[in-house]
Amino acid sequence: MGFKENLKEELTYKGMLVKDLAEKTGLNQASLSNYLRENSSIPSADIAVKIAKALNVSVEYLVSGKDRLIIEKEVFDIQIIQIAKKLSKINKDDLKHIIALIESYLT
Repeated sequence: MGFKENLKEELTYKGMLVKDLAEKTGLNQASLSNYLRENSSIPSADIAVKIAKALNVSVEYLVSGKDRLIIEKEVFDIQIIQIAKKLSKINKDDLKHIIALIESYLT
């Protein structure tokens, strides 16, 4: 997938509209809409960085579709994100045991 498809997918995933992205980036809503059109071009690097930061993903992800996410300035593989999503569904007591197990494994 290309920039347009990845941007559309991320907006849908986050439940954001183009106007929301425009507010977060300070970019013009019409310009952002152009990147989502059928024959759109990839934005310049500085604009792609603004979009990626607003969506909390890497520019690499938007351009190439590689599964990367930036959280607090760290890049995580999609496997880690999928594990985190699964862990968020576990009750708190079980989660404490799993965290203790992971911490003991790391030490």
